[in-house]
Amino acid sequence: MNEKQTARKSRGPKSKLGKILVNLAVTAVFGLIYFYVALPAINLQSGDFYAFIGVLCVVYFISALVTSGFNLNGGGPRAYFTFIRKQCLPVGLLFAALIVVGIVGEAISLPIFRASAYRELLHVENGDFSTDIAEISFSEIPTLDRDSADYLGDRQMGTLSDMVSQFEYSNDSTQINYQGSPVRVAPIDYADIIKWLTNRSQGLPAYVVVNMVTQEATVVRLDEGIKYSFSEPLNRNISRHLRFHYPTFLFSTPKFEIDEQGHPWWIAPRMVKTIGLFGGTDIQGAVLVDAVTGACTYYDSEEVPTWVDNLYTPQLIMEQYDYHGTLVNGWLNSVLGQKDVTVTTQGYNYIALNDDVYMYTGVTSANADQSNLGFVLSNQRTKETKFYQAPGATENAAMASAQGAVQDLKYQATFPLLLNIADEPTYFIPLKDATNLVKSYAMVNVAQYQIVAVGSTVSECEQKYIQLLTSKGIASPEELPRTEVTGTVSDIRSFVEAGSTYYLIQLEGDPVYYSISVSGNTIAAILNVGDTVTIHHSPAAEGETPSILDGADIALVKAAPPSAPPAVSPTPSGAQTPEPAEQTPSPEGA
Repeated sequence: MNEKQTARKSRGPKSKLGKILVNLAVTAVFGLIYFYVALPAINLQSGDFYAFIGVLCVVYFISALVTSGFNLNGGGPRAYFTFIRKQCLPVGLLFAALIVVGIVGEAISLPIFRASAYRELLHVENGDFSTDIAEISFSEIPTLDRDSADYLGDRQMGTLSDMVSQFEYSNDSTQINYQGSPVRVAPIDYADIIKWLTNRSQGLPAYVVVNMVTQEATVVRLDEGIKYSFSEPLNRNISRHLRFHYPTFLFSTPKFEIDEQGHPWWIAPRMVKTIGLFGGTDIQGAVLVDAVTGACTYYDSEEVPTWVDNLYTPQLIMEQYDYHGTLVNGWLNSVLGQKDVTVTTQGYNYIALNDDVYMYTGVTSANADQSNLGFVLSNQRTKETKFYQAPGATENAAMASAQGAVQDLKYQATFPLLLNIADEPTYFIPLKDATNLVKSYAMVNVAQYQIVAVGSTVSECEQKYIQLLTSKGIASPEELPRTEVTGTVSDIRSFVEAGSTYYLIQLEGDPVYYSISVSGNTIAAILNVGDTVTIHHSPAAEGETPSILDGADIALVKAAPPSAPPAVSPTPSGAQTPEPAEQTPSPEGA
């Protein structure tokens, strides 16, 4: 036994200094490999940093055991402590200090001691829904959720024969506002490691844009490929690239975005801990990485370019609101009495306002019942947050109500989007079939979720919804969706139906006749051919080209000269053989 121990000792360095140098070298090599793979931030506020230093301490200890020939004399745990005290004292003290700092840092970061600080992480103002949330046009309403958008993006990649064998859709899309439209953008990935080896010099040649309104997916080809992405396994991996440039920064997961010129970027929000050592996660700024060149630029939160849409993640905003809502009357009340305690619901969506992306989530009581107290909208670039009081159904209840309206078709409801329809908070819910494609749309009233309208197009759904609101006295007929058209009258015809007189008005260059009831607007009875008018009417359903639009309203803009000759046009298709209207001179001053 003694001979074996002597043999082991003879293999390693004989001097104490030599052993220390060997141990340090082994630890350094292991540390470099560990750092390259795990990428811990060199920051006392990072839990990964403590794990990194702890692992290095253990590696040094094991190396010291090896170089000492495992000469512990069979003393058990006590011998290990003696060994550490004699040969690894600085390392042992460092390891013990890490444990103490971690425990103390965690303790002073607990909400039980810092309730007011946690509550103030998010400043929440009260907002007025009808004032702040304007009614948006159909061209601004996203009709897809993330899963459907990723499905369309992946399917579009399959149509490109020159790319499909080398690259694949990343399924890592980000919702942004791009040139005034809500879209999802996603990079593509190398199909496998071999495809990376053969294509890495050119980089990823394209990215995918999915329009959330039109449901059109487009592969955008680049003049110069994307060199920095998550698909890169070595130094050009975006996380590794950021860590090498900013070794002390804590980063949230980088998000892929494009600027208004379509150039690809990675947005890496910089996180900081603002309460104690580990508590109060917030965003202090962001590093913008050019996805093509790798150039990095850091901006403080107030200086981030306005085209950036994803600085604060929905998860962070919801976490901060939960602190705000649960600690409103202190930590003890959040556990026991729970007076005025509110929390966010389990889900979120996005809404485009003022060329920014806002995160939406509902707010309910701590008991998590089936009703919401209101909802929160938070700007994902500035963290400006407002609470809107709107008691009503939760998102899950609204989704169930929408699915119940089409239960025979077995459509699945997506997470709702909040809209202002006729000054009413309304859940807008796309309905998907089994293939993940949107086939229908539902609108559910937040306050009365039994009011549900379903349509095959957004405009049809909105018209049915407002008609339901009108029939129940919630909205007035004037709030029905209207479209405005101005032009010169080219033909006028009239007919009587059920005792009421109707005029059919056609404008120059417009094949459609607008049906106007005299009882609703007497101006129709005094119009002449050649008059300039403005007509408000309900929009036609998407894809429909009607010959007559009912329910129009009209206003005279300019009367025609008295000598204007009347025009004669054939009876429009579908009209009830109207007679030519008597041409009455416009009253003076009309």
